[in-house]
Amino acid sequence: MHWKSASAYAIALLGLAPTSYAANSVVYQDAQSGFTFSSYDAQYVIGSTIAFRIAIPSDATPDAPYDAVLQVVAPVAVGWAGLAWGGSMSVMSQNSNPNPVESAHSAPTSYADATYTLLSKATEVNGTHWKYTALCSGCTSFAGSSGNKILTPDGDNRFAFAYSSSKPSGTSPDATINVHTVTNYWTHDFNAAKNENFDALVQQNA
Repeated sequence: MHWKSASAYAIALLGLAPTSYAANSVVYQDAQSGFTFSSYDAQYVIGSTIAFRIAIPSDATPDAPYDAVLQVVAPVAVGWAGLAWGGSMSVMSQNSNPNPVESAHSAPTSYADATYTLLSKATEVNGTHWKYTALCSGCTSFAGSSGNKILTPDGDNRFAFAYSSSKPSGTSPDATINVHTVTNYWTHDFNAAKNENFDALVQQNA
């Protein structure tokens, strides 16, 4: 397993399509960034969770890909955490650098159509947790087995996550990461993630 560029890649990993399951996510108002997120706390060990949060523009339509903001908040005990959007997984970690790093797993194939832009004013590390917030262009659509898929902005999408307590071996694009120790999936409500002032909030937190 290898790291790829922090701003350019995600990986093709899971062919998860939207389903009719009831959403497991809840609305979260982030006072630091100003975004309204749809948030899910994924339990990776008993009593400890990783928060996966999504914000999207209020004018997003199901007919075309749209940008999204991803925020991940994890205890410092989490070496890396990955979010599967449906056709790809974004991997975040906390290492010796002051900021968490978004990168990508190289197997089975690289996905070069997703670009991450770090929102530095909403990204931080303290003594107990690390928080990564980024704008992703290209995360809400992917090539599935039956053609291109676009995540619905008006309802529920099926997500998955992976986690490992082992941190990456370094910060270079060729650093290795250990295989995940926990995986699970849930249903994420994108309708609750809509922000009317999405573009302004992105600029405010850049």
